[in-house]
Amino acid sequence: MIAFVFPGQGSQYSGMGKELTDNFPVAAQVFEEANDALGFDLAGLCFSGSEDDLKLTTNTQPAILTTSVAALRVLEQELGLTPSYAAGHSLGEFSALVAAGALRFADAVKIVRQRGAFMQDAVPVGIGAMAAIMGIDAAELDALCAQAADGEIVAPANYNSPGQIVIAGHATAVERAIALAKERGAKRALPLPVSAPFHSALMAPAAERLSEVLAPISVGEMTCPVVSNVEAAPYQDAGRVKDLLVKQVCAAVRWEESIAAMRELKVERYIEIGPGKVLSGLIKRIDKAATIQNIEDIKSLDKLKN
Repeated sequence: MIAFVFPGQGSQYSGMGKELTDNFPVAAQVFEEANDALGFDLAGLCFSGSEDDLKLTTNTQPAILTTSVAALRVLEQELGLTPSYAAGHSLGEFSALVAAGALRFADAVKIVRQRGAFMQDAVPVGIGAMAAIMGIDAAELDALCAQAADGEIVAPANYNSPGQIVIAGHATAVERAIALAKERGAKRALPLPVSAPFHSALMAPAAERLSEVLAPISVGEMTCPVVSNVEAAPYQDAGRVKDLLVKQVCAAVRWEESIAAMRELKVERYIEIGPGKVLSGLIKRIDKAATIQNIEDIKSLDKLKN
């Protein structure tokens, strides 16, 4: 069985999507649709924008989604593959829902542009932070965060792979958690260069605003199950899409469990669709027996064909 997986923030780079767009009208069409939906030149931002502009959350989210959907359309056209399951890391869950037919691309790109703004606005810059903690197991890190909170918020935000968990919350609480993690023998504990404490309780205002934006959106029948970040389990009920997307803003991304769930469901091959190979690296650590491929440019497409 094949799963299509889609990256989230942090995978962006200047030039992403350009090669596929130059060579495949189906990819160019996706970028045109994004430009029309957003009312600005997103294609130009992806193909030649500065790293600083691409790092802005309101730009990053639609840029990665659009690049991922462009690569998806090329994959569908050139190889005719369909997935048994789809999943995405945080923002990537929107790409997975486009792949499954639940969301129209034009709707999704507008929603994630707003989602980025809502997440940025939820917490003033400097108040929140995130950090990657390596080499401490989930149960110990949960307890460590509870100790570091001291009346503030800090908790696991991304369960990425064995021994790699990202925490988020108030900047001062995250600093205390980093210090405690180092004391407890963490291999690494380092702050991440992000502008907000994503997937923490501090994102509640963003979740409320996202709920309002999603309310009028029509959700289509899902052609394959999507493994949600919130539950780390597949679902195919279109009626649950909005609720899970709203919950996802404040909930931890359960990526390690999501891949483990697909392994139990006999998924043996993963194709990462979109910029970079972040998810490929994580999946390798979770399921050593899996076949992992990606598509982001001509070279990776040619490898998939052979």
